[in-house]
Amino acid sequence: MKAAFRNAFSAVSSTLNPKPYSFFSVLSLHTFSPITLPPHPLPFRNDAFRLLSATSDSTSMAEGGTSSSVVKQFESFRCQLEESGGLRERMRAIAMAIESATRFMYADLLLVHQSCSVSEVLEKASSQIAVLKELYNQLSVILRECPGQYYRYNGEWRSETQSVVSLLTFMHWLETGNLLMHTEAEQKLGLNASDFGLDIEDYLVGVCFMSNELPRYVVNQVTAGDYGCPRKVLKFITDLHAAFRMLNLRNDFLRKKFDGMKYDLRKVEEVYYDVKIRGLADKAEEVCFDTKTGGSADPGDQETQHKQS
Repeated sequence: MKAAFRNAFSAVSSTLNPKPYSFFSVLSLHTFSPITLPPHPLPFRNDAFRLLSATSDSTSMAEGGTSSSVVKQFESFRCQLEESGGLRERMRAIAMAIESATRFMYADLLLVHQSCSVSEVLEKASSQIAVLKELYNQLSVILRECPGQYYRYNGEWRSETQSVVSLLTFMHWLETGNLLMHTEAEQKLGLNASDFGLDIEDYLVGVCFMSNELPRYVVNQVTAGDYGCPRKVLKFITDLHAAFRMLNLRNDFLRKKFDGMKYDLRKVEEVYYDVKIRGLADKAEEVCFDTKTGGSADPGDQETQHKQS
């Protein structure tokens, strides 16, 4: 029976797979056949690695050069900024000293609004001019260390200079009745136009500041009995306002200060109108005329002349 079963199994196997050993033979052929390797296993990979290494090295060198140039540039910037900051600190210290001297001068000039004589007030205030001259000389020495950069640093002392010009102009007007010229202001401060001069805009702003003091001065002088002062101040500020009209000013700080001058002019006009309408201005003009012509100030002589006529 075992032989019959063996024969039946062989028949079924041959029916299902006529070549029972072909699959295994092919499998063995493909699986166990020897593989022939090239003499150089990875020539392309080695060349690619060398090319990539060379490229990365050149990129690293380029990045290193770029980084080095950036560092050098910002190192130069750091040195320049530190130098500039040192100069500004020294200039600010001098500007603070100028402001201090200006405060003392203004405090002395305030006495002119009281009963003090103009000569005494001017003598006191003039003592600070020498101090200011020395401080501006120190500024000019610092500016020589950075030639050609005046307008880079003049903002450090600009507002102080405008205040100084306003006080000098007011003092000059009290003494002479005229406007302080630009060249005269430079001479008082020891400035030189070729090296370290007085900026024109700072001068003009200072003159505008000076006009702000005139209405108060006029009111106090009329209160003290000087009825001829409004007419004198009115003529001066009218001429000054007309002179400013010649300038083509932009819409900046100077233009705003000039626009404020018309309000000073209006205040002086109002004071002069009040004095004029009360007849006080005519009396002041008569007194001024008698003084200029050498007329007698003795009331007895005037009465005698009236009887003879």
